[in-house]
Amino acid sequence: MTQRSFFRSLIVTGPMLVMLGLMLAIPQPTAAQEAATAPAVSREEAKQASNAANASAEPGQQAEETAAVPAEEAIAASDAIAAFDPALVKGHAKPWQMYYQPAASPVMEHLEWLHDYVMVIITIITIVVTILLAYVCIKFRASKNPVPHRFAHNTTIEVLWTVLPIVILVAIGIPSVRAHFQYTNNENIINNPDMTLKVTGNQWYWSYEYPDSGIKFDSNMVQEKDLKEGEPRLLMVDNAVVVPVNKVVRIQLTASDVIHDWAMPAFAIKQDAVPGKLSETWFKATQEGIYFGQCSELCGKFHGYMPIMVKVVSEEDYKIWVEGAKQKFAANDRMQFAALK
Repeated sequence: MTQRSFFRSLIVTGPMLVMLGLMLAIPQPTAAQEAATAPAVSREEAKQASNAANASAEPGQQAEETAAVPAEEAIAASDAIAAFDPALVKGHAKPWQMYYQPAASPVMEHLEWLHDYVMVIITIITIVVTILLAYVCIKFRASKNPVPHRFAHNTTIEVLWTVLPIVILVAIGIPSVRAHFQYTNNENIINNPDMTLKVTGNQWYWSYEYPDSGIKFDSNMVQEKDLKEGEPRLLMVDNAVVVPVNKVVRIQLTASDVIHDWAMPAFAIKQDAVPGKLSETWFKATQEGIYFGQCSELCGKFHGYMPIMVKVVSEEDYKIWVEGAKQKFAANDRMQFAALK
């Protein structure tokens, strides 16, 4: 390469390197950063704090707080909290929808940002390539150039089509890898959840366990003939998952028969449930409401009839729901946490 060609290549690649630096300097969404960097309180720390609070409380106060609520009232209050309300539906596909469902977790907010960021790059590439194709078709058409040019090399073009794809891939790869390891696969968050939800896929329904609370129930799709006004067809279930808002929920997934997939678009969750294997993921719902998902793995002839319904409620309502659910879905005392090790 001659000195002139070297400087010409430097002039071409220099602006691209500057553009790469600007791309990598773009800040990530604040909510996602907070979720990934702020560790949740571990279960052991929460237990110690609870024991200390109980020890410092007066005996009369402890007796009042632990007074048993009648089972019928507790179950009725729990059912009222978990009940379906069309006004609360947020995570639901709409006719002719072309974009994602509204993000309801820090991970989904980050993935939406990443999608839009990559879409800008793709659009620029498409426009540039279209312009180049049009230029070549017009400039070098046979009627204008009956005798084609004969040359074997062009240093500038060769450097350009080698360096530019590398720059684009690095600009896309860095935020993609960052999203995977800082958010979707963050062991610090998974190992320090506010609560744990165990999900088991069956043909063709879901089983849920709350190991912290001793709650276990099955969730089946409501048949179309049994739907009430406003309840969505093929998405409504008899027993919805209830979780508190702004709390880290660790999801442990497995299956009893074939491979299923627990997918919740608004939370950026799409995790396979594999027989004989325990998978873990997490989400942190940032908005109260009702969200729908479905099994996203071909698990048999009724694959399309395994909906998922999650209702996100306030922390106070969640505590009320747990008390009633303990009466309604009492599990045996031997239920334990699953372990990966």
